[in-house]
Amino acid sequence: MLPTPSTSHICFDRVYEPAEDSFLILDTLSSPSESSFLRSRFNEPSSTPPLVLEVGVGSGVVLAFAAANASAIFGRNDLLTLGTDINSFACQAASQTISTALKDQGRQGSMYLDIVNGDLASSIRPHSVDILIFNPPYVPAELPDFSRHDLFNALPEGQKTTSFDQDSYLLELSYAGGVDGMIVTDRMLDQIPQTLDLERGVAYVLLCAQNKPEEVKRRIRDWGTGWRAETVGSSGKQAGWEKLQIVRIWKTTL
Repeated sequence: MLPTPSTSHICFDRVYEPAEDSFLILDTLSSPSESSFLRSRFNEPSSTPPLVLEVGVGSGVVLAFAAANASAIFGRNDLLTLGTDINSFACQAASQTISTALKDQGRQGSMYLDIVNGDLASSIRPHSVDILIFNPPYVPAELPDFSRHDLFNALPEGQKTTSFDQDSYLLELSYAGGVDGMIVTDRMLDQIPQTLDLERGVAYVLLCAQNKPEEVKRRIRDWGTGWRAETVGSSGKQAGWEKLQIVRIWKTTL
């Protein structure tokens, strides 16, 4: 079993704590079947180092896991890793998680680029991402009040800590997904065809049962010629809407 990066440095009052959904992504990426798929696309030594982007990086545990275990998962050590998150505190936390994981694992090949404080993949150059990972706010709950974002996205002036209201808002960003839990996910799905490298790019998106994953996969296949979507990981334990799936999205050349 590959080691899980440490997140002991993080205050989880304002940053999403790794849970079943995060660990399902780790298990899926490192499974023999998925590692075989990724190696078939990315382990050619002469090819350009793959860029891994995690959108909504949170604690950074998933991106750190991919970077520190690149050889086992991708068959190469020279990953480029990049993250985005709308929560500036998550950006700071994830940066330390990834830097520490690379140092602890002694992986000198993978390169940590940056964590960008921004909305989804809107700041990323088109068709530049090889592996995109997205653990969205998937809970069917009312979206946060974004009018407070600029105020709550940094420490209050003159203060050394955040308030309860600020912490509550920042955590809502990580789980509240609106109607069917799909408002934020739908926005990200719209960006995927413009973000992925169209020759070898692949995305992994986590969904719960109430997100209607079968319907989501049908929509993706309707994007156009060659687009595919399949479930490659499942919690397989929880009943109701909490049952989780990892959907792989990629394009084939016909």
